[in-house]
Amino acid sequence: MTEKHIYDTIIIGAGPAGLSAGIYAGRATLDTLIIENDQVGGQVTTTSVVWNYPAVEKIDGTALMNKMQHQAVHFGAEITRDNVESYDFDGDVKIVHGAKQDYYCRSVILATGAKPRKLGFQGEEEFKGRGVAYCSTCDGELFSGMQVFVVGGGYAAAEEADYLTRYARHVTVLVREPEFTCAPLTAARALNNPKVDVKFNTELAAVQGKNYLTSARLVNNKTGKETSYHVPEGEQTFGVFVYVGTQPATAELADTIKCDEHGYIKVDDCQSTNKEGVFAAGDVVAKPLRQIVTAASDGASAATAAEHYVTVQKQRLNIPIHPAAATQEQSAKTFGQTTDLETKAKKQPVHEGQWFNAELQTQLQGVFSKLESDITLLHLDDGSAKSQELGAFAKEFAAMDKHVHYELKHAVSDEQRLPALSILDAEENTLGIRFSGIPTGHELNSLVLALYNAAGPGQAIEPALEERIKALPKTKIEIGIALTCHFCPDVVAACQHMAILNPAVSAEMIDLQMFPELRNEKHIMSVPATIINDGDVIFGSQTLEQLVTACEKIAAV
Repeated sequence: MTEKHIYDTIIIGAGPAGLSAGIYAGRATLDTLIIENDQVGGQVTTTSVVWNYPAVEKIDGTALMNKMQHQAVHFGAEITRDNVESYDFDGDVKIVHGAKQDYYCRSVILATGAKPRKLGFQGEEEFKGRGVAYCSTCDGELFSGMQVFVVGGGYAAAEEADYLTRYARHVTVLVREPEFTCAPLTAARALNNPKVDVKFNTELAAVQGKNYLTSARLVNNKTGKETSYHVPEGEQTFGVFVYVGTQPATAELADTIKCDEHGYIKVDDCQSTNKEGVFAAGDVVAKPLRQIVTAASDGASAATAAEHYVTVQKQRLNIPIHPAAATQEQSAKTFGQTTDLETKAKKQPVHEGQWFNAELQTQLQGVFSKLESDITLLHLDDGSAKSQELGAFAKEFAAMDKHVHYELKHAVSDEQRLPALSILDAEENTLGIRFSGIPTGHELNSLVLALYNAAGPGQAIEPALEERIKALPKTKIEIGIALTCHFCPDVVAACQHMAILNPAVSAEMIDLQMFPELRNEKHIMSVPATIINDGDVIFGSQTLEQLVTACEKIAAV
């Protein structure tokens, strides 16, 4: 029987608290595993610009989290993707029960974070993804030229209202209090923006519409006066972005870990919970301020306390304390982010290009070096200016490695979205993968992973899940995306991996800005938006397991 691996500490969640804990635990040479069930970086990846992180004047939320992730990996933390279903905190060895497997450890750091809270106004659930949104960086561009309402009066509401003016024609902030509840400098971003109006003592009571939002009912909570907003003649819809706080992710902990009346975990000064050897950090903790810097601080404190706890336990049990190997060459066991595949990239002389600068080319070499067979980027050209851009992008991308080839095909057809890239294998057979649009921005991750899965060793999949994928009947998957969305690439990559494993499956990435017809047909106002066999839209991030299950259900109908 194989002896089970016992980690010194397991961190649940890879947001700023979890990654900070990983950095400190790794530096302390603890054998550390970070388990994340969604996006590495947590809620910060939905933040357009971070303005208040010490020593950093401003930075994109995803960029900041990528730096933290690389730092945690550098110090030896291992990252894996799994959905934690339950815990066993009793005894010296704790058990974390994941959907994929059980994990064993001497200490646990709960950094599960919190999710955006629903406001509860009439029509909120009905129009989620069709006008009601919670992430400006993911969905903001879908509201270009429209009126947008931002609901909330804290940091996020003020900052995201300012950010949304780069897309929206006008932004109105609805604040239920008589003033903003965030710092004056943050509030000024909304108050001083000429494209933003602020209505204090105002609440959103209801939204209505048919396929899209067409009206909203507002209430002044001081006077009781009601007002209505109707889409102006000549416009189709408007948007509502909700920023009214968060709901802690503590559902699986209610019976074991003490929480306050709102569900946030109670901790002491060392981030210890009521369970010995179990610590908590970040937005999931009961505290007066939830910011990236306080989450990072919590993570550092929790990891330091965990180190002390593990050391005492090992001394009591006469277990040798072996430093974990932490080298610059160590890379995380991750779940699909290109940045993680780049960790082992070696510095090589590269040339500056129009689409790929020297730093990015160097990073991509870490993936190209793993390719084992040839692959072709088939450019389906319709002669448009966008097609010329796509051609320049694909040619430069292909020129970076001998295994990648570029081929041009003039394809004018009313039945296809053009321009597009199709991926062919070494024998120039189609793999059912199509990029309708230019896969730049975050979607570059999808393109890189398509090559890695088709011509390299590929991402590991559980054998049982792989067999389920191979058993799927003919299935067409379309994924509506925005290039600014941090969640879209995971869904696109998962669907494309299904297409690579099963010739009966096709997966098409569709840039909704370039191809608004699909957005209009399916009434899409949020991404990622997944459509299987022309069925109903599935909004939001989906795991490979969830996507396979959805395909199976549709096939069974």
